[in-house]
Amino acid sequence: MLNQSLRGVIAAIPTPIDASGNADIPAYLKLARDLLDNGCDALNVLGTTGEATSFSVIERTAVMEAVAANLPRDRLMVGTGAAAVTDAITLTRNAAELGFAGALLLPPFYYKNVPAEGVLEYLQLVADATADSGIPLYLYNFPAMSGIAYTPEIIAEAVKRIGPRIAGVKDSSGDLPYCRTVAAISSKLSVFPATEAALLEARTGAFAGCISASANVNADLCARAFHQGDTVASEKAVAIRNLFGGISIVSGVKAMLSVNRNDPGLAHMRPPLVELPAAEATELAEQAAAIRAS
Repeated sequence: MLNQSLRGVIAAIPTPIDASGNADIPAYLKLARDLLDNGCDALNVLGTTGEATSFSVIERTAVMEAVAANLPRDRLMVGTGAAAVTDAITLTRNAAELGFAGALLLPPFYYKNVPAEGVLEYLQLVADATADSGIPLYLYNFPAMSGIAYTPEIIAEAVKRIGPRIAGVKDSSGDLPYCRTVAAISSKLSVFPATEAALLEARTGAFAGCISASANVNADLCARAFHQGDTVASEKAVAIRNLFGGISIVSGVKAMLSVNRNDPGLAHMRPPLVELPAAEATELAEQAAAIRAS
């Protein structure tokens, strides 16, 4: 059964970092509420944009606890993937206990060229260990970062073995034909491309929406595209997304948020990622403003 609460425009929310290098929870909650109030149907917590893999299991759980206690959990998907399956199980159990609407699972991402059976066994272990909760599991396909792809064959076999617990797929490869192939595996799969360019197609039912880093800075345009079929808004949302080509989208989004909200702290990154230079951040925000005004 599709999780209808997780659909539409979903921002992969960044994790604000305080001066000590820790997650800034008050800033996080402020940003999250603003996104939910201004175009986002839901949020993807602790994904790539949220720098999840730069935080320990304990730190990730602390963020999850704060978010779940203060925000509508039916509008929250949380990244629980980890290189160690035991860490992924712990995080997914925590997500279930806290009431998140879904858990987003990267494949185990250190060893490369692993057989499909290894990836499937990893997913089975997570599913079995959280069977009592029934939390929906979403597969996060981002081979450029993880080095391992959730191929259509792996996804189809996971659906066969694990059943409706495999609720959907987030794809950050940028390959829309891949997304269409995955969506055809089962009508019960919610497929989320990571590009705003898919939103008008999503209106036809092809996809469940999009999960995008740049939705942090163009959510209003994305909402108009998805909910109203506004082609001009769609074009502007895609143009803003394209501004991040050639730079780290994580530091770029944080930089633009920092300028737009006049909050230098929002640009902070946790190593190994680094902040975008201030001049580049200002130029980026000005380019986005020009697109909006055009």
